[in-house]
Amino acid sequence: ITRFAPSPTGPLHLGHAYSAILAHDMARAAGGQFLLRIEDIDRQRSKPEWEAQIYEDLRWLGLSWAGPVLRQSDRLTIYRPTLENMWEQGLLYACTCSRRDIEAAAAAPQEGVPVGPDGIVYPGTCRARGARRPGQPLPQAALRLRMDLAARDCSFEEIGPAHRGLQRITRAQMIRDVGDIVLARREMGTSYHLSVVLDDAAQGITHVTRGEDLFEATSIHVTLQKLLELPTPTYCHHKLIRDENGKRLAKRDNARAIAKYRAEGATPADIRRLVGLIPSA
Repeated sequence: ITRFAPSPTGPLHLGHAYSAILAHDMARAAGGQFLLRIEDIDRQRSKPEWEAQIYEDLRWLGLSWAGPVLRQSDRLTIYRPTLENMWEQGLLYACTCSRRDIEAAAAAPQEGVPVGPDGIVYPGTCRARGARRPGQPLPQAALRLRMDLAARDCSFEEIGPAHRGLQRITRAQMIRDVGDIVLARREMGTSYHLSVVLDDAAQGITHVTRGEDLFEATSIHVTLQKLLELPTPTYCHHKLIRDENGKRLAKRDNARAIAKYRAEGATPADIRRLVGLIPSA
């Protein structure tokens, strides 16, 4: 069971097409299922017109998915009980630091700012002052995970070309190189890391196919899976589709939007050829 999980914050481009086709074809080749999820927890940037175009683009590419589409915005009440349970267990704390606060605290007194897969490794400023007090309900604030309590040695299987084989994650690595990640943002009530882990489990995903840029974040997701006693899928992190200057494609790169290629007369086979899934003539 594979999935494609785009955010409706802009047009799908060639990189999205590559990822979706890989996940779709992997499932079909194994006699499995390909599922679609709309990751729209960022309500300010998510737009219904972009979501509608996602469906249109995927159907034009010849991709079909099983069952109803899962939309993260419909699952906010599902995420909250998990956060409440973690809060009660003392695994979370409230954080009021701004990005500038974190940069200043992380940079002093040592030189440089330590950066992990979730950005700057949080220096722990709010760990004591934001901790749960007896009887205190889940606060309306950013909530960070105490990695020193959550992490444990674990592993996952990677079948992507760059990191093939068993990938081991140590508790020490998570504490040192990842730190206390945000599991719920005040304006969202959740975070990408928490939602993706809970959603993959809810959809029964067995194989996660996604870009190489998310490989480092997988240590976070596997740590959460172990902590929450959820299954760990097999991961396949694929190459990134880049422009002629070697820069990875972004949603603002409308020149490579699938809809633009379609409007110019391209075929689905042309898209597969452009991303290297079938040989050029």
